[in-house]
Amino acid sequence: MFKIVLFISLMFSSIFANVDGHIDIVKKANSIPKIAIAMASDSSSDFTLSRLKKSLEDDLNVSGHFDLANVTLPQSSYDSTPDLLALSNQGVSIFVNLASLRESNGGYTLKVKLFDVNQRALVLEKNFTTSQLDRSVFLAHKAAISINDFFKAPSIAWMEKFVVFAVYKNAGNADIMIGDYTLTYKQTVVSGGLNIFPKWADKEQKSIYYTSYNYKKPTLVKLNIYNRSKDIIMDSDGMLACSDVNADGSKILVTASPTGQPDIFLYNTKSKSKTQITKYSGIDVGGQFVENDSKIVFVSDRLGNPNIFSQSIGSTAVERMVYHSNNNSSVTSNKNNIVFSSKDSDNELGGKSFNLYLINSKTDNMTRLTSSGVNQFPKFSPDGETLLFIKNYAGVSSLGIIRLEFNKSFLFPLKGERIQSIDW
Repeated sequence: MFKIVLFISLMFSSIFANVDGHIDIVKKANSIPKIAIAMASDSSSDFTLSRLKKSLEDDLNVSGHFDLANVTLPQSSYDSTPDLLALSNQGVSIFVNLASLRESNGGYTLKVKLFDVNQRALVLEKNFTTSQLDRSVFLAHKAAISINDFFKAPSIAWMEKFVVFAVYKNAGNADIMIGDYTLTYKQTVVSGGLNIFPKWADKEQKSIYYTSYNYKKPTLVKLNIYNRSKDIIMDSDGMLACSDVNADGSKILVTASPTGQPDIFLYNTKSKSKTQITKYSGIDVGGQFVENDSKIVFVSDRLGNPNIFSQSIGSTAVERMVYHSNNNSSVTSNKNNIVFSSKDSDNELGGKSFNLYLINSKTDNMTRLTSSGVNQFPKFSPDGETLLFIKNYAGVSSLGIIRLEFNKSFLFPLKGERIQSIDW
């Protein structure tokens, strides 16, 4: 077991190296441990377990930290020891055996045993339980995180976070939903009328901000999704949206139009005071905190076309951040790294598209992350190593995940509906 842990730790110490303060985007070249997952023979008829096995395999594949084995798996009950020698002969280093238990109260338990094949030893045993069977996919996410953490690989804790997103139903009608990152689980939390631009209000993911057009004016609402309590934050003529929330939830950035043109405001959630940051006769939208909340990056048309700018809070000086294309929008940030959506024409795949680009506020490095379709509303994971975004391509709206350190992307479509905006 120690050899596997040391191997994984050493492998990622090189993959995650930073150069000149920016994220290196590299293709996975090192060999990684081969993992096999099986359902215990006494649980093979459980359809939910079968789906969770597939979800766990998908999670470990998305992580980039394990190589899923395509081998013949020995059949064994959950309480017996599998034929680890046979697995070793097929090159498998890690074996996971799954079983399940349906609780008397309607809940569900996923049982997980992790074997170090080379050491012929059981090294981890955990149970994951939910009282809501429709949320069972999160058991697979928790199991993947636990396996990943056991081998001290870089965190994939973002997998168990809820995503919140707005879904257009028809003209003047959009609902807000929460789900897991694969959209296997989905639940509507706001419905009726036009409700858009959801944003998590806290790390615990108990409350959201969103813009409602069901009042006399566009209104920013804070909703506790558990007890359903609501607070009206502000209203405004024209555009109104919460674009970012700082780490402790004490400050939010709001795009509002009190004088007819949208500007960016800093709202203090404790004092309930509002301070205007940008002052421009055109369009300033989508502010994001950078550099420990001392500055913002935002989208503005002050040069005639939408582009990305930065401004220190408390200053009037504005700095252009992007010298690529003449239509840049949908910006997100993590520390000094910035990702934005840019309208490209005549790329190598043909046609027009909005692609995502990564830059760093301290260097001139720029990397394109997507190559086709309309890719918008990027959002960094808390550790800055994974990117969430919306992709619209060939009439399908999908939640996208980019694993920056591996240059790997994954799409999870929302069939028959269109995602308007997203946060996690």
